[in-house]
Amino acid sequence: MEEKMKDTNITDTIIYIGADDKEIRLFESQYEVPNGMAYNSYLIKDEKNVVFDTIDRRVTNTWLENLEKALNGEKVDFLVVSHLEPDHAYNIGLLAKKYPNLKIVGNVMTFNILPNFFDIDLTNRKVVVKEGDTLNIGKHTLQFFMAPMVHWPEVMVTYEQSEKVLFTADGFGKFGTLDTEEDWDCEARRYYFGIVGKYGAQVQALLKKVATLDISMICPLHGPILKENLEHYIEKYTIWSSYQPEDDGVMIACASIYGNTLEVAKKLKEMLEEKGAKKVVLTDLVKEDMAEAVEDAFRYDKVILAASSYNAGVFVPMEQFLHKLKERNYQNRKVGIIENGSWAPSAGKSMRNILEEMKDINIVEPSITIKSTMKQENIQQMEQLVDAMLGGE
Repeated sequence: MEEKMKDTNITDTIIYIGADDKEIRLFESQYEVPNGMAYNSYLIKDEKNVVFDTIDRRVTNTWLENLEKALNGEKVDFLVVSHLEPDHAYNIGLLAKKYPNLKIVGNVMTFNILPNFFDIDLTNRKVVVKEGDTLNIGKHTLQFFMAPMVHWPEVMVTYEQSEKVLFTADGFGKFGTLDTEEDWDCEARRYYFGIVGKYGAQVQALLKKVATLDISMICPLHGPILKENLEHYIEKYTIWSSYQPEDDGVMIACASIYGNTLEVAKKLKEMLEEKGAKKVVLTDLVKEDMAEAVEDAFRYDKVILAASSYNAGVFVPMEQFLHKLKERNYQNRKVGIIENGSWAPSAGKSMRNILEEMKDINIVEPSITIKSTMKQENIQQMEQLVDAMLGGE
């Protein structure tokens, strides 16, 4: 089911023409989106009319209706391509055919990649921009800033100088439709670390560029338009992209086959709370959303891994979890290790091997071995681990 944003006017001249998709369940065929997804597209009306990005194939019809209504019989003069991923670029060919005089604005890398998706004759139709270039369309002036690998190599953001609006491509996006009432931080954090998290250095470079701009509004390609308290959103991106913990707390990530390791994790949670841990989150990697688990690992400054041994290694959900953290440059954390194994425990060594490939991971001792079920001696070891994890608090 496609739904458009009810209030289409962002300003007197900038119009929202995107759409909500409430039926999608897996974004990028991997991220659970129980509240659907917003695909944003924008139109600036001036002496020259400019569209900022097209939209996913799932919501093409609504997007076309919104565009034609906003144009009110006028034509599109420019299409700014911020990002060529199909959820934003699927309809470039359609728009180019519909408006034969339309010019496509992008950078060198944009036009290197675009033929992979479309067979468009770009003769006299492409406008190649580079860092800091401007395009005057009447009362509005667009300025372009390159954002390579945030999170594709052709990505760029656009600053509209007169109304001080920053169009940020996938930056500052979140999961969920625009009419979903929920905290921005949680779903934006899950979105960031799932999709952009690997590229913290590149995000930092972009943040330094836009720090020089006077921004009144941020218009991303997913999620709500940000109009107030912009410092909050920029602060979150600064923390996330620098791989610093956001909150003081402990995440317990558990991968249990028959439930014995999960019982250890539950007991550990009780002990941490009794010792005064400010926040303790227990995630069952077997049952819970992996993207949510990755989000929490980056959110908190301490993580304890509890996993069963499996095939002389570690139980698969834990292995997947750790590899997802590694792919996203997980770093700067205190980590505790608990393994379980009935006759030849192997999970601890496997987890340690993956952690040692990461940067600035402080593995806290003692590492604990459970032999099938939790014993009194294990509880004593867990008390030592709790004290070591919370040391200094």
